[in-house]
Amino acid sequence: MKPKDAETVRTYAGQQVDAIGLQCPLPVLKLQKALRRCAIGERVTLLATDPASQIDVPHFCNETGHILLTNRREADTFIYEVECTALPSAD
Repeated sequence: MKPKDAETVRTYAGQQVDAIGLQCPLPVLKLQKALRRCAIGERVTLLATDPASQIDVPHFCNETGHILLTNRREADTFIYEVECTALPSAD
């Protein structure tokens, strides 16, 4: 069972961000926060149920330079794997 305040879980392949049940813009904001803590080349997996994430996540990656490696759907969950290609911002 997931702790109530857990927003990311470290995995062998990077981080997993659970944004299930959250609506726009929260899935992308949680992804952005996780990517700020990543080294270049590290991967983040985002789990989301908001249909708007299908537009928001690719747009976010295009705007920030991160690479969207996979974009798939399993039942009601959208799964995105993003590779960090930019250094974290100072803010």
